[in-house]
Amino acid sequence: MKQTIQRFLPYLVKYPIEMIAALILGIIGGIASVTITYYTGKAIDTLIGPHQVKFSNLFSILTILLITLLVTVISQWIVQRLGNNMSYKAVATLRKETFTHLNQLSIQFYDQSAKGDLISRLTNDLDVTAEASVAVFQNLFSGMTIVIISLFSMLRLNIPLTFTVLIMTGCMFLVMWFVAKNSQERFQAQQQIVGDISSFISEIVGNQRLVKTFQYEEKSEERFDKLNQQLFVEGQKAQFISSLTNPVSRFIDHLGYISIGVLGGYLFLLNKGNVTIGMISSFTIYASQFSKPFIELSGIITQIQTALAGLNRVFYILDKPIEKDTGYLPLDKETLQGHIVFDQVDFAYESNQPLIENFSLQANPGETIAIVGKTGAGKSTIVNLLMRFYPINEGTIKLDGLSIYDYSLDSYRQAFGMVLQDTWLFDGSIKANLLYGNPQASEKDMIQAAKEAKIHSFIQKLPEGYETQIGSQGLSISEGQQQLLTIARVMLASPPILILDEATSSVDTLTEKMIQEAFSAIMTGKTSFVIAHRLATIQEADKIIVMEHGHILEIGTHQELLQRENSAYKDIYEAQFLHT
Repeated sequence: MKQTIQRFLPYLVKYPIEMIAALILGIIGGIASVTITYYTGKAIDTLIGPHQVKFSNLFSILTILLITLLVTVISQWIVQRLGNNMSYKAVATLRKETFTHLNQLSIQFYDQSAKGDLISRLTNDLDVTAEASVAVFQNLFSGMTIVIISLFSMLRLNIPLTFTVLIMTGCMFLVMWFVAKNSQERFQAQQQIVGDISSFISEIVGNQRLVKTFQYEEKSEERFDKLNQQLFVEGQKAQFISSLTNPVSRFIDHLGYISIGVLGGYLFLLNKGNVTIGMISSFTIYASQFSKPFIELSGIITQIQTALAGLNRVFYILDKPIEKDTGYLPLDKETLQGHIVFDQVDFAYESNQPLIENFSLQANPGETIAIVGKTGAGKSTIVNLLMRFYPINEGTIKLDGLSIYDYSLDSYRQAFGMVLQDTWLFDGSIKANLLYGNPQASEKDMIQAAKEAKIHSFIQKLPEGYETQIGSQGLSISEGQQQLLTIARVMLASPPILILDEATSSVDTLTEKMIQEAFSAIMTGKTSFVIAHRLATIQEADKIIVMEHGHILEIGTHQELLQRENSAYKDIYEAQFLHT
């Protein structure tokens, strides 16, 4: 907990103006609050003193009380505004830093993380942190001032009564320390389950077609109820001990008031230490002011512990190592030839489960390499390794004679264009989506790419053409149309190396044929890797690789493989075209 607080403090001290202003105004407000207490005692003594002096100074005392009250209210209001501003700025900075860090993490991290949980860390956990920070800052500076001045004022008035207050305050600290020590793990578990629920809801809401198709509504509700019950149980455990803090602290505080009253009354009756009724009244208020910051702290201890648990989850992301870029050579797309060599490459997602073993392959400049095989054969893994999404375990992969790890990561990936089976388009205009990979492209080039991808005529029919908004806040388009837009996006970027992973899986046969013609044009002179299940799309490939369990079974052209005896490719081909 201490380390978490120390790690978050630098985000707050980045705003020294707000910090200094809040400190000064907090001190002013604290002094004003203690001044009110002092003059309240003076007013009481004036009222119950000798008749001839009862009202002599009362008006001036009331004037001072009114002024100090206004100072207290105004300073507290400004401090609250400054605290809000500082806390939300600090959290906004932390959120931005975390999001930037997320963009620098490897694909491996995302493959092992639930999207909904990551979203929860960036939203829910940081929102709780901001709210807790505001709650603390509302009384931090004024509270510190009040505690210090109240302590000195109480010591000046009466030492025995002061020690009574200090003993009670020490008991409060023990209670809060015990709660923090024994409940923090519960709050950590609570926030983790909140992330699990966010992840589950994200999956269910984002895949409602599948949920309804397979009539999974009841099962999803059962799963949600189970997660919700887990959150209820963990939340109850976390809240139970923590919720005792404030009432127990108040109980101890009230015991302190009783002790002050009994001891103060006893001293008054004995007429020891110049104890007066006004002094006892002032002392009681001083004691209340002294303990008030600790009481308020105990009241938000649950909020603070939830925020600390959330911060730990955010710092978990920041502690993940970013994707390593060992390369230093810039890759020039204009001079790139596209000669790719896999030389005895080994790779495993899990160390005890080898997938790619002793894999060797050569793709000459301008060649189209098609990769086919059963599900799980390692087709997409080859692409992941080529794109440096995962580091290889053994062997080398070379591009134009140099290891792919010698090139700087950004310039290396800019040489590739990918069209995946799973389309991705962001909320925005069609134009913005098409220009995503090449923002400097002209409108003429954009329209030409759309024509080649056979999507231009569809866009023209839309009310706002290329400015039409798509996504959750705009027009909903079919999966096939989404895929055509992603194809046009890659065509517009015109990278020297292409990777097509089931790029036409969501379009009809006629459109697929037209897109294949467009692909043939754009792939001319470019090294291309095509992963396909439908063999009709790869018959013109220069090399067709048949993979199984991470190994190459056979390699050749379409005609060469069909003419071989006991050809695995021939079996796949006949299954698709002869047995239908």
